[in-house]
Amino acid sequence: MIGIILLNLGGPDSLDAVRPFLYNLFSDRDIIRLGPAFMQKPIASLISRTRSKKTSALYKLIGGRSPIAEITDAQAKLLENAIKASGICDVKVYVGMRYWHPFIEDTALKMNKDGVKKVIALSLYPQYSVATTGSSVSAFEKAASNYGFQYFCAGTWFNDPLYIDALVEKIEAARTQFSEKPVLLFSAHSLPQKFIDEGDPYFNETKGTIAEVMKHIDMDWHLSFQSKSGPVKWLEPSTEEMLESLGAKCVKNLLVVPVSFVSDHIETLYEIDMLYADMAARLGINLKRAESLNTSEKFIKALCGIAVKNLEHMRWI
Repeated sequence: MIGIILLNLGGPDSLDAVRPFLYNLFSDRDIIRLGPAFMQKPIASLISRTRSKKTSALYKLIGGRSPIAEITDAQAKLLENAIKASGICDVKVYVGMRYWHPFIEDTALKMNKDGVKKVIALSLYPQYSVATTGSSVSAFEKAASNYGFQYFCAGTWFNDPLYIDALVEKIEAARTQFSEKPVLLFSAHSLPQKFIDEGDPYFNETKGTIAEVMKHIDMDWHLSFQSKSGPVKWLEPSTEEMLESLGAKCVKNLLVVPVSFVSDHIETLYEIDMLYADMAARLGINLKRAESLNTSEKFIKALCGIAVKNLEHMRWI
C-alpha cells in the first residue's frame, strides 16, 4: 500500500496546548539554537512558561486554537480523492505535524498499522529551509526507520507552475477589494540571518516564488518578513518596518500576500489580519490580505501534480 504524508508545523488545538506546543517548538535546534545543546530543553521550558500567557491571549483572539490541523486534514482528504479520481493509483494520504498532534512519529505508527509499505513525504512548506522542511523531513526519516518503509521525500516546489497559478488566483481575487491598483507586499515567515549565511536556500527560493508570480501580475511589490522571535539577527526588513516605510512613502492601498504559508494559522489570522491591519490603519494605509491557499481547487491540483510527479520518479505508478 502507498501512503503520502503531508508534513507541516502544527499548532495548539486548545489554550491548554499552547505551552507544550511552544516547548516543542523551542526545543528544536533546527529552528533556533538556545545556548549549548544540553541547555536547549531547559531554556525552551523557560521560554514556553514565560510566553504561554501572552501567546494564549493571542490565540483567544482567533478562536482559542490554531486551525492548521483541520485545514491540513482537509487538504489531505481532497488530495487523496484527487489522486484516486485520476485513476493513477490507490493511495492513502496522512498528516504529520512537527510540534503538535498528530505528530509525525504517531502518524508513522498509524501508517505501519494500516499496512503502508511505500511512502512519499511531502512538505507543505513551498520554500525549503532546514528550519522547516529540513526539520520535518528529519523527524519523518527517523520515524520511518522504525518500520522499514520504502520512502522518498519530495523536493522543494517553490516554483511549481500549478502552485504559482494558485497564488496568482488568490492575488487576482483579492485585488478586486480595491478601487485602484494596490501595492503588493509579500510577507514571508522570518528566519535567522545566520541560516542564510550558512547556505540555507529559503531566501532565494522565496524570491524565486515571487519572480514567478510577478510574471502574471502587474503591480509594484515588496518583500518583508514576519514572526521573528529570539535575540538573534533575523531576515530584514520586518513586516512592521516595511509598513512604516510604505506609510512614509504615502502608499494608500496595500495587498499583503502570505507567501510562505499555505494555510491559515496565527501568522495570518492574528499577525496580518489584526496586528498589521491595525498598524497600517494608523499609518493611513488600507490593508487587505490575499486569502491563504487552504483548500482551493487550484492548490489541491498543485499538490496532486507534485505527489504524482514523485510517485512517477519512484516508479511506483
